[in-house]
Amino acid sequence: MSTNPTSRIDDLEIQLAHMARTVDELNEVVTAQAETIARMERRIALLVERAAAQEADTPGSIPLADQKPPHW
Repeated sequence: MSTNPTSRIDDLEIQLAHMARTVDELNEVVTAQAETIARMERRIALLVERAAAQEADTPGSIPLADQKPPHW
């Protein structure tokens, strides 16, 4: 940076423009990730519902939430 006040202001405006672009790009990434997470949560909920329905159809089975994990 030079000592000229106009040049310093120009440099700061350039830096601000780069930072604003970076923030916009990061916002796009975060938004896309949030949409992906929401979609995955919906899919997981559907899978859990399907698994619970299959377990309910099997007589004498233990509900999925009450089962011990296989490594126990």
